[in-house]
Amino acid sequence: MKKGLSLKAAAIAAIVLVLPLSHPTPTAATSVKQWDSPTPLSSVLHKGSAQSSGLIKEPLEQIDGLMNTAVENGTAPGIVTFATKSGHIVKHDAYGYAALYKDDKRTEMENPVAMTKETIFDIASISKIFTTTAAMILYEDGFFQLDDPVSMHLTAFAENGKEDVTIRQLMTHTSGFTSWVPIYQQKGGREERIDYVLNYPLSNSPGTTYKYSDLNLITLGALVEKFSGMRLDEFISKELTGPLGMKDTMYNPPASLKHRIAATEYQPAIGRGMVWGEVHDENAWSLDGVAGHAGVFSTALDLGKLAHMFLNDGKYAGQQILKKETVRMLETNQLPEFPGSDHGLGWELNQGGYMDALSDSTSFGHTGYTGTSIVINRANHTTAILLTNRVHPTRATVSTNFIRRDFARKVADAIAIPIKNQEKAWFAGYGDTQNRQMTIAVEGASSIHFEAWHRIEQNSDFGYVETSADGENWSEPLLQLTGNSEHWTNYQLNLPEETQFVRFRYVTDNSVNGRGLYVRNLAADNEKLEPMKSHNEWILRKY
Repeated sequence: MKKGLSLKAAAIAAIVLVLPLSHPTPTAATSVKQWDSPTPLSSVLHKGSAQSSGLIKEPLEQIDGLMNTAVENGTAPGIVTFATKSGHIVKHDAYGYAALYKDDKRTEMENPVAMTKETIFDIASISKIFTTTAAMILYEDGFFQLDDPVSMHLTAFAENGKEDVTIRQLMTHTSGFTSWVPIYQQKGGREERIDYVLNYPLSNSPGTTYKYSDLNLITLGALVEKFSGMRLDEFISKELTGPLGMKDTMYNPPASLKHRIAATEYQPAIGRGMVWGEVHDENAWSLDGVAGHAGVFSTALDLGKLAHMFLNDGKYAGQQILKKETVRMLETNQLPEFPGSDHGLGWELNQGGYMDALSDSTSFGHTGYTGTSIVINRANHTTAILLTNRVHPTRATVSTNFIRRDFARKVADAIAIPIKNQEKAWFAGYGDTQNRQMTIAVEGASSIHFEAWHRIEQNSDFGYVETSADGENWSEPLLQLTGNSEHWTNYQLNLPEETQFVRFRYVTDNSVNGRGLYVRNLAADNEKLEPMKSHNEWILRKY
């Protein structure tokens, strides 16, 4: 291979400018750790830093700009972020307002309430995780088996073709229930409305369809109450939130805490006005604020304790809430027959739509309609919790999924890929509907050598290696990468005759970004390549 660049090679190499992004090198003890080889978990959460947990600080610092922009753009009046790594709290910040409006016309309050790190949120459907966890505590005590018919324990359920619906199917949303019914419009009190759910007919045969439904968890909550002899809120306080020290987690918070609670929606149509300090969900409200599908109020720190308990195999601060085997059952995919709807017992699994670059086979989480989400990645001992009051003052707002994804992506980006101090790698960057490229002149070379590391959305995003004789017309890919690599992988590709240029190309679809594609140690015919210029979508990273 000629050592100098031809005029055409120089022209192609000079298409754009280099964008350097220099990350500080982590300490020697953590700099070469694999993506999936984190430091040991602590027994409890504690304040930490990027350095103390082996993370890169810049992505965590960039979260502030993203959240402030989301508040300014009206995505939500306020936000709290919370992230941990191996028990180190590496991000915990508040933005915007907990209460800002008096009505759905967005008339601002004279004295808005600022969001703080201690703000208490209506976490909406994340409440389902509390109900499922409560049920599994009773499972461990022998009250039921997962494949018991619900009607074995709740005789009122044995109506309208529901005789064979199992408890497992409630937890995995495969019972056949419809997604939602207006329980709050039914006459009677809490008991009568729960009976209405228990008697409600199915919309599909049990086990044939995945359909997320609040009715499943309302029924599961009724089972918890039947087995425990307590109302759901009492049992959860006694067996879960109390032992975990989740002092700011509760149903039906007292009026004395209103100043600490994020306001939600203005609901004059049902006589509620601005909902602030009461559960937002109308059905949960009609069930006296205590229901299996919604009703829990909590803070980011308290939810972090719950997440850490799951990461720590059911234990927190010396309290064993669940057995390790039970935790694994909760986070194991129960629905292989419904690809893309991976679901454990209560937990959603590997959902890139809001987990983004933290999403993989070890990730589990849940979202809430009020604008809340929790993501846990077991392989990396990482938790990312995002709490917003996006329904304040109206639910007619844009989806918060884009900031959920941005937040999860930045937390993932803080986890260094496996690369030694002072080494360099080319990173393809993040983004939807991208076509990012790096072109290298390889005049006369017969082969190219390189190493690649990637975590790419399986069969949706791709990395390609292509060749060209003129820099304009490109071959079919010599190599296609998708999915996850466990380690840096060496590649040697024989080049077609007349090859003058090699192009690395990274293509993404319109949603979900994995951890990305990295390339290093480029050589052609054993001669090291150092591209002088690259396309501006690519970033040179030095760890």
